[in-house]
Amino acid sequence: MGCIMKGGRGLYSRVTVAAVLLAAGAGERIGRRPKCLLELGGVPLIRRMLIALSGAGVDELAVVLGHHAEQIGPAVETFPVTVVHNPRPDEGQVSSQRLGLAALTGRCDAVVVALADQPLINAQDISALIGAWKKRPPGTDVVYPQVQGERGNPVMFSADVRERILAGEANVGCRQWQARHPEMVAPFATDNRRYRVDIDTLEDLERFERETGHALRWPRAVAV
Repeated sequence: MGCIMKGGRGLYSRVTVAAVLLAAGAGERIGRRPKCLLELGGVPLIRRMLIALSGAGVDELAVVLGHHAEQIGPAVETFPVTVVHNPRPDEGQVSSQRLGLAALTGRCDAVVVALADQPLINAQDISALIGAWKKRPPGTDVVYPQVQGERGNPVMFSADVRERILAGEANVGCRQWQARHPEMVAPFATDNRRYRVDIDTLEDLERFERETGHALRWPRAVAV
């Protein structure tokens, strides 16, 4: 598939983009439930993110599962993705990031690391992030959305950064690498608040409904 975008010299260059989708958490702050299975308009959040990434032209996608893998698995099995199981998800998000990055098999120019609990991200938002990465300042290799001075998600970085992360210490993931190499990081300034919306707590569920007018519902298979 690939991402076709117009370059500065008027030529069209193809950027091969891979993605890692993180969905291994226990959902401790939301009752130990798989929050990525919350449904918006009857569609689980993890499927909405898969649709967004696919619609933006991502070439390869790895989904990292851990806690609740048996419940989440059926929601992703119809997509052409590599499913990676984190045997130690309690070690934190870094371990899942590294497993997902290592699972990517094809050659890529850049990688998007996305969260499975962002209800509003769509293909246009992913495409905008890819566009910002293509237009990043010289000498930088990492781009993240910055909304009114606050960091958002997903994040995107070059294949070289992926290799550097994997070659580094086991406790270093995307955020830690960026902190160590701030000169390589460029914020993508935007007023698009969808990059800032994710669901971690019951309060987040209430706030989401209050601010958007849309409710997130648990599927029947997930005990409340």
